[in-house]
Amino acid sequence: MNSPPLNDLTERAREIFRLVVEGYLDSGSPVGSKALAGEGRVNLSPASIRNVLADLEARGLLSAPHTSAGRMPTDTGLRLFVDAMMQVAEPTREERDAIEQRLGEPGPIERALEETSALLSDLSGAAGMVMVPTREPRLAQVSLTALDTHRVLAVLVGEDGQIENRIIALPAEALGTSLEQASNYLTARSAGRTLAEAASAVEEEIASGKSALDEASSDLVRRGLATWSEDAAKRPVMIVRGQANLLDEAALGDIERVRSLLDDLESKQSVASLLERARRAEAMRIFIGSENRLFS
Repeated sequence: MNSPPLNDLTERAREIFRLVVEGYLDSGSPVGSKALAGEGRVNLSPASIRNVLADLEARGLLSAPHTSAGRMPTDTGLRLFVDAMMQVAEPTREERDAIEQRLGEPGPIERALEETSALLSDLSGAAGMVMVPTREPRLAQVSLTALDTHRVLAVLVGEDGQIENRIIALPAEALGTSLEQASNYLTARSAGRTLAEAASAVEEEIASGKSALDEASSDLVRRGLATWSEDAAKRPVMIVRGQANLLDEAALGDIERVRSLLDDLESKQSVASLLERARRAEAMRIFIGSENRLFS
């Protein structure tokens, strides 16, 4: 979406345009000339302000949903505001401390993603969405420890420091020597490889009879790889928190659109596509209205 250059507007028009956009973003309601004049931030009469608003509307930057309802920014107007006028605020010291405290604790990647999504929602007052990275980390080490006679705790350590724990059913015939043998074998075959690469190499070697593993160890290795692959496939594409923030007083006036948006968030497909577009951008991306399918 292309917006007209800011230089085409007079300084007075820029200021009134900025106040209308900020007022609309704060309230979700159209902003009228009387409200602008009453704030004392524009040294013009309501009639003069109306003339400027009419000019901004003619340029396609503002629209009037009803004759006497005031003005609200169009998608083109919002794009101009975002690209040329909006100032991005840095987090406060308190906000930085809260972020570091909530995300600094060790734990599984899923919990970190949930905390990140909740933090985004808390800081923005909107719904927070985090997409799980699609890349597979390369493994550095695998260790197996018996929990009881029926279960094994498998710990996967990635080259990036990520740690994941999985519980595997223990074959009845497996002994302590089988666990140690399977751990050493998995670490040797998986180091520097992704889970998919390691699974393929291990399965091929076991099937060919070249693995030098006893039957119990081979069974344990196969169970472990199957469990990890299944868990990876089930991992959510996206985590959403703070959906209730979408239901503010302004949004309730268009409940059908809100319901449609919540349905999209539930299915996650449209949002995941949107976030993927943002991920490919070189810097921060802000999508406006019809620029994405969620709001068009």
